[in-house]
Amino acid sequence: MGFVERETTLIGSLTVREYLYYSALLQLPGFFCQKKSVVEDAIHAMSLSDYANKLIGGHCYFKGLPSGERRRISIARELVMRPHVLFIDEPLYHLDSVSTLLMMVTLKKLASTGCTLIFTIYQSSTEVFGLFDRICLLSNGNTLFFGETLACLQHFSNAGFPCPIMQSPSDHFLRAINTDFDRIIAMCKNWQDDHGDFSSVNMDTAVAIHTLEATYKSSNDAAAVETMILRLTEREGPLLKSKGKAGNATRVAVLTWRSLLVMSREWKYYWLRLILYMLLTLCIGTVFSGLRHSLSSVVTRVAAIFVFVSFTSLLSIAGVPALLKEIKIYACEESNMHSGALVFLLGQLLSSIPFLFLISISSSLVFYFLVGLQDGFSFLMYFVLNFFVCLLVNEGLMLLITSLWQHVFWSVLTMVFIHVIMMLSAGYFRIRSALPGPVWTYPVSYIAFHTYSIQGLLENEYLRTSFAVGQVRTISGLQALRSAYDISPDSNSKWENLLVLFLMAMGYRILVFLVLHFCVGKHVSVLKFCRDTNNPR
Repeated sequence: MGFVERETTLIGSLTVREYLYYSALLQLPGFFCQKKSVVEDAIHAMSLSDYANKLIGGHCYFKGLPSGERRRISIARELVMRPHVLFIDEPLYHLDSVSTLLMMVTLKKLASTGCTLIFTIYQSSTEVFGLFDRICLLSNGNTLFFGETLACLQHFSNAGFPCPIMQSPSDHFLRAINTDFDRIIAMCKNWQDDHGDFSSVNMDTAVAIHTLEATYKSSNDAAAVETMILRLTEREGPLLKSKGKAGNATRVAVLTWRSLLVMSREWKYYWLRLILYMLLTLCIGTVFSGLRHSLSSVVTRVAAIFVFVSFTSLLSIAGVPALLKEIKIYACEESNMHSGALVFLLGQLLSSIPFLFLISISSSLVFYFLVGLQDGFSFLMYFVLNFFVCLLVNEGLMLLITSLWQHVFWSVLTMVFIHVIMMLSAGYFRIRSALPGPVWTYPVSYIAFHTYSIQGLLENEYLRTSFAVGQVRTISGLQALRSAYDISPDSNSKWENLLVLFLMAMGYRILVFLVLHFCVGKHVSVLKFCRDTNNPR
């Protein structure tokens, strides 16, 4: 079976054919050539041939596909599995009259191929109503009718509510069973006749619902439905052979490649961020340029490294909208078990590594040479690696906050607040040993990734250096550093700081996995139960 939600998040930077092809790769086993034919069949079934090579559209594009085509794409995504039954939540949601009729004609054609379509609808025109094979009318959870469409008119007539001449049957049904019309009746009771004829709404909805329900329960239609249910549940049905699924390794590879393709096209969320990183690093580098290796420049170099780590990490919050979009796409695909929390996280991590490494190496080179940090290839590579892992940690933190809030404003606000708190406890404004113990030292300063990144970079800068004090005395660079920054004199601690950063990057993603697994995917648990259960009822 397939399930299409009312609002489906599509990937705007992909074409229709690309989007469906990646969906097929995530869902179906087998060879690539076989999946291409499945995708073409889905495109033809939903009448999307004219839009197959066009970008779906989204935030970064001036004009995307119309809402009707976007709705058909979300249905085509499920058709690549060739389901026997397809559930659609409001297929006519946000569609105009022309798009509505086109959608229903397309679904009618799809139903003629043998796929059973079951969907909810709150209002329909006369043309749309005439395309239904069977309808089920519900009010307050009670069944008022279930059977063939034409028989519904007779059912209402038998209950004493015949459809007036020149009135749409769907409008008449809605008027009879929707309790919201009682408020309209109350508003219209005091109006005069010259304001219009309100006799058509002068109906007690509660009485109508009770009468229709009682009439249906005693009708032959209800007895026939009960008999059919008993006959179907008592009979041993045919055993459906599983079509299989794509392996987890294949899914990770597909998600990684798809994310890389999206990154290459989403200039607003990725390439613009890279440009902003370069501009910010250039500004910081020029402000702190021309520093000499001397004892008097220690404090200024500490400030430069602190500003670099803190401000570049703060700038990365601009990526929250992109991460939120990825999480929404994951939730949409998870509703049909196209992926999983672990598969999504691995794909997101692998695809983000090239982008984050590009940011780290470009920003580090600009800052390193403008400020004039310690010469040596190994020192430069440690700087790049430290900053790269720092960005990985920050990316994991943003994923966690975005997964919890799933809202751009609150996610950005929370991230800014967390970054400010971490900057305050990193040991620059006040050394860690002097921070108040209960909160700021434990646990804030120990969970702030700024602390470990800055400590590692400062030790990397002043390791194996010395400064002359007077004419006969010298002190090591680490000893000089302790006067400006609370850092351990252990010469191996910079690798320990790097290890802590790596563990934090993994730890945040484990927390994200738990949030995605138990919170974001909660709304699909009922659907999963229905798919996995062996109970025929």
